[in-house]
This record gives sequence, structure tokens and C-alpha cells, in this order.
Amino acid sequence: MLKFVLALIPIVWLIVSLGVLKMAAPKATTIGLALTIIISIFGFKLSPLDTFSGALEGALMGLFPIIYVIIAALFTYNVTTKSGAMNKIQDMLSAITTDKRILTLIIAWGFGGFLEAIAGFGTAVAIPAGIMISFGVDPIKASVVCLIANTTPTAFGAIGLPVITLGQVTGLNLNHLSVVVTLQLLLLIVLIPFVLVAVVDKGIKSIKGVFLITLMSGLAFALPQIFVAKFVGPELPAIVGSILSIAVTVAIAKTRKADPSAEKIDVPHHSTSELLKACAPFILVFVFVLLASSLVPPINHALNAASIKFPVYTGKGAGLFNLNLLASPGTLIIVATFIGGLIQGLGAGELFGILGKTIAGIWKTAITVCAIVALAKVMGYSQMTASLADTLVKIMGPVYPLVAPIIGALGTFITGSDTSANVLFGGLQLSAAHSLGVNEYWLVANNMVGATAGKMISPQSIAVASAAIGQEGSEGEILKQALKWCALYLVVICVVLFVLGKFI
Repeated sequence: MLKFVLALIPIVWLIVSLGVLKMAAPKATTIGLALTIIISIFGFKLSPLDTFSGALEGALMGLFPIIYVIIAALFTYNVTTKSGAMNKIQDMLSAITTDKRILTLIIAWGFGGFLEAIAGFGTAVAIPAGIMISFGVDPIKASVVCLIANTTPTAFGAIGLPVITLGQVTGLNLNHLSVVVTLQLLLLIVLIPFVLVAVVDKGIKSIKGVFLITLMSGLAFALPQIFVAKFVGPELPAIVGSILSIAVTVAIAKTRKADPSAEKIDVPHHSTSELLKACAPFILVFVFVLLASSLVPPINHALNAASIKFPVYTGKGAGLFNLNLLASPGTLIIVATFIGGLIQGLGAGELFGILGKTIAGIWKTAITVCAIVALAKVMGYSQMTASLADTLVKIMGPVYPLVAPIIGALGTFITGSDTSANVLFGGLQLSAAHSLGVNEYWLVANNMVGATAGKMISPQSIAVASAAIGQEGSEGEILKQALKWCALYLVVICVVLFVLGKFI
């Protein structure tokens, strides 16, 4: 029990320092890392060399690929803004609707889900938040909306990587596991669009007048995922779901009668070629990431063959740090954006200048992310994370399935990654299922669904959100607002999945 209490200290510190004390994120996470190192060495007896090498590995992972991909995503937004393409994209969306509630469904939910599906690593928060701000949404509100939206799509984000990893860790049939995950996410995917509408406008009463389109936006995302997971696999559910959600939302929005009381806005008309130029970076990002994914093995294998691997962590079970610039989503996004910027009429010098300013403006976020990933690595290597999960299993006993999703959420909160949460706790959930005599697929999938909740309030995600809206230092306020929605999210999935699990 003492180790359980010690392992809780870094997590409690992060919540209190960011959410209560409103401490600057770089300072809070750095102190959190220092506490974790001390507890690792003196409380969990991991040697100083192993502890510090584990922290170094985490810091390197924070820089690559995480900060690298965040820079790429912000570079895309900055280029489209500088070239004037963002104004054309705004005009295109405004021609569909000027209702911020529906724009939120298209941008944060549909487009954000699409970005998560093909790239992940913060792109689904960074880019949509910037676009929403350009439509007059309050920056803090925009970031919270994007954090809430970037939950369920993360299960099949980055071309299905989290679920694929969960299948590899547990040895369960991948397609069947994928289907179970889509079924467990179904209710959440239907409900979240309603939450987004409420958050972006005036609360629950904002749903009046957009109930049908909000419902269809969720169903169009949720239902196709089940069939794609069953007949294709985990790589495409979020891609297909997000694209169909956008298509259905736009189609219904175009058929809606205009509100006679709404202010009339003259929206400039742009030709198809102009709009294609404006969207060129996003189109190219989609094409490049898809071509480099496991869906196209020859290209994927060729790019991954160029990786550089070297040891960093010195302890037991050490792996190799993988530096793969060619296959990284960050490189693919930067190259796509560079080509898209040239298509939009910017010069190479201008593009390099924008990239340089983007890199220079993200140093505080870099410190925060590197510190939090280093903290996560030390907690993992010292068995602090395992101690938290094991103790919860022992304490809860037969009712453990009620809190199984919280284990997954804990993993993502600590690491900032659904994939890492599945690596950490997938085996634990499988062992718990066997010891309790419950359906192994159902309980293991609980870890994945819970992990999507933790993504909303992970300090890493909060850091990305604050950087995206250009308000570094607002992490505490963002966390405070996101935390209540995360708590509600967890209550729903814990209760619903526990009850349904009784019949599985």
C-alpha cells in the first residue's frame, strides 16, 4: 500500500499544480519529473543510472515524434493562414453554414477525427482549434471542444495503431477485438457531438434546432466503424467514420432552412481550383500519410528501413530508441505542407521562415511535453504505474470491471498515448479477466475505451491545446474545464460497460 501511495504522488501533483495552483505547465511538469525521479530511486529502488537514462529516453521521445509532429501541425495551419488559404477555407465552410454549432461538428468532430485517424500525435487538437478560433470561437473554449472531440477517434487513430498494439500485447484476435471496441464506443460517439454543441454555445439549450444533424453526425461516425472493423480491420474505421460524418453533416446542413433572424453574411465565392489550392496541404497530408502507412506495405517498409535505432535506457527490458525521420507523420506533414504552400504561391524562403518561427514559438510546450513523457517513462520502468494498477485490481476484487476503464484512462493520463496505455495495461486487463472469469475481449477492450478518456486531460494534450491557441500559460484553465467532462465521460463508460458486461 505504501508503494501505491508513493506512485500516486506524481499524478496528484500534476492535477493540483495545473488545475488548482494554476502553475505554469513547464514548471509544474518539471517539478513532477523531479518528484518521480526521487520516488523511483528511494521508494522503488530503481538505480540512479536506470532512472536518469529512462528519463532521458522519455525526453527524447517527447521531442521525437511528439513535438516534431506538433510543429508540423502548427506549420500547416500557419502556412494556410499566411497564404490566405485559410480565409478561403472559412468562406467554403461559411457557404455551408455560419452556425458555430454545426461548424463545430464539421471542424472539431469530423475533420478532427479525420486528422486523428491518419496522423494522431496532437494534430487533431492543434489544427481544428486554430480554425475554430478563426470563426470567432473563444480560444479556451475552442481548445476544450477539440480535446473533448479528440477522445473516441483516438482508439483507431494513426491508422489503427492503439488497437493493433492492444491486440499484439494480449494475443487476442485483432478483428474481433476491433469490433468489440467499436461497440463499446458506440454510445460515446453518439453522445459526444451533443456535448460539443453544448460546450461551444450556450449549454444544453443549444441543442434545440440542431438535434437531428447532431445525432446523424454521431451515427454516421459510429455505425460504419463497426462494419469496417469487422470486415477490413483496425486500420480504417476512424478514417471511414470521420469522412462519412463530415459528408452527412455537410449534406444535412445544406438542406437546412436558413434562420430568418440570423444576420445575413455575404460569403465570397471561390472556384473549385481555388478551393483545391487552399486545401492542398490537407489533401497532400492525407495522401502522403496514407501511402506511408501499413496499408501500402512496399512504401511503408522502404521508409521504415531508414530508421536509426540506438539504446538509451540502461535497465532491464531496455529497447532501442527508434529515430525514423522518413516515416514520421511529422516529416510527411511538413513535406506536404511545403508543397502545398508552393502551390498556394508562397516562396521557399517564406516557407522556411514560417517553419522557423513555428519552431521558435513552441519551446515552452517542448519543455512540458519532454518532462511529462520523461515522467511517464520513469514511472513505467520503476514499476510505479504497474503498482497503481495491481493495487486497484486487488482492492476492487469482483467489482474490478467497474473501474477497468479507469486503468486505461490512467495510462493515457500518465503517458499521453492510447498506444502506451495499452502496452502498460493490456496484459493486466487480460489477466484480470481470466482470474475473474469474465469475457476477456470485453474487459481488454475496456482498457482501450478508458484510454480515450484519459486523452482529454493528459498534460501532454493540454500542452498541445495551449500551444495551438497561442496561449501558453492557460493550461490550468483548460485542464479545469476539460476535467469535468472527462469525469462525466468516465462515469458513463464505467457504469454502462460494467452493466453490459454482465450479459456478455
